[in-house]
Amino acid sequence: MAGILSRLFGGGSSDGGAAKAGEPVSYQGLVIRPAPVRAGGQWRLAGTIVKEDPAGDLEREFTRADTFASRDEAESFTVRKAKQIIDEQGDKLFASGEATGRA
Repeated sequence: MAGILSRLFGGGSSDGGAAKAGEPVSYQGLVIRPAPVRAGGQWRLAGTIVKEDPAGDLEREFTRADTFASRDEAESFTVRKAKQIIDEQGDKLFASGEATGRA
């Protein structure tokens, strides 16, 4: 009963808030994978920017404080934010050469 009440009033979700990747979007030779995270009754902006490389993909995850009422809206804003990050940081985003990291 407590589980039903917490989901009803936004206290949790059956997936534990795990991010599920949305449709990938190509932008300036990179791939944006929106993956909003369930946060109570809303969705938090989150995703990954990927530089595909034959030697191994380089990934930069990002999460922001912005929350949205629907997953679709969060995915849309995630793509916008990723494009902004790419435009602002350019090649510096992957300059460390590390396979994974934060953007």
